[in-house]
Amino acid sequence: MTLDPAYLEYPMRRKGMDHDFYAWSDIHRRPALSWPGGCRVAVAIVVSLEWFPIMPAADAPFRAPGHMQTAYPDLRHYTAREYGTRIGFYRMLNAFARMGVKVSVATNAAIAQRYPSIIDDLLAGGHEIVAHSTDMDGTIDSSLAEERERELITRSLDILERSTGVRPRGWMSIARSQSFQTARLLKEAGVEYMCDWPNDDLPYRFDTPAGPIVNVPINHELSDRQIITVQQHSADSYAEQIQDAYRWLASENAPRMLPLHVTPYILGLPYRMGAFENLLEWLASQDDSGFLTTAEIAGSLPAAPDQE
Repeated sequence: MTLDPAYLEYPMRRKGMDHDFYAWSDIHRRPALSWPGGCRVAVAIVVSLEWFPIMPAADAPFRAPGHMQTAYPDLRHYTAREYGTRIGFYRMLNAFARMGVKVSVATNAAIAQRYPSIIDDLLAGGHEIVAHSTDMDGTIDSSLAEERERELITRSLDILERSTGVRPRGWMSIARSQSFQTARLLKEAGVEYMCDWPNDDLPYRFDTPAGPIVNVPINHELSDRQIITVQQHSADSYAEQIQDAYRWLASENAPRMLPLHVTPYILGLPYRMGAFENLLEWLASQDDSGFLTTAEIAGSLPAAPDQE
């Protein structure tokens, strides 16, 4: 059988990326950034605050990570997720308060509608809200019609703004999944930065037809879901791997960011919280560390030339 020559034709075959969102670059050759407070390693904690419908709407385009699994109603997984919002999240809030740490909370709009007291409590702690879709059925990929995606983004932002009085500056998609239009639609909706592309140790600028938007990379491999739930490591092993990552980033002797993407129903369990609190104390004790929100990290990137 002869291979069709068209199979080898690829319009993006070139040096660099398979898209025009940004150019390829070597992190060691970029101008150094300056983090607020002068730290060298910016520790960015992102908490996923999620509401899962007890009956998934559909498996298309895909079922969100952590969604219901067994024959419905899946009370075991549903109530385990609810444990995160009822108990685990408050353990985390208490730990952050003791350490004086401000974090970014990727929040489903449904949390604001169903549990307004949670929103009040996280705002009282001085934490940042990052928009995280409507609920855990609000997934995005390129099979989603553009108008439907635009409506999902706008509705999420509008609900959180009505609840808090402030429109979220940042966005994190469910499972970090985007369509080819997402970055543009976020920019058109007034979003300043997104946390979906985990391909760097520094923020960088996306180019879209609507203008530039910043990407703050939140490393998926360092998330509690990946290390504890998927890889089945202990909370102590999770903490050790975060410490290893910190030491390596600090050794590069240049500003870097260390993202901690954590989940209340995973790390907020009583047999894991001790390891997490010890990790926070260890990170705070390092000479080169500083805790920053994702908005602070995004804001550290110099303005694009046409914005100056």
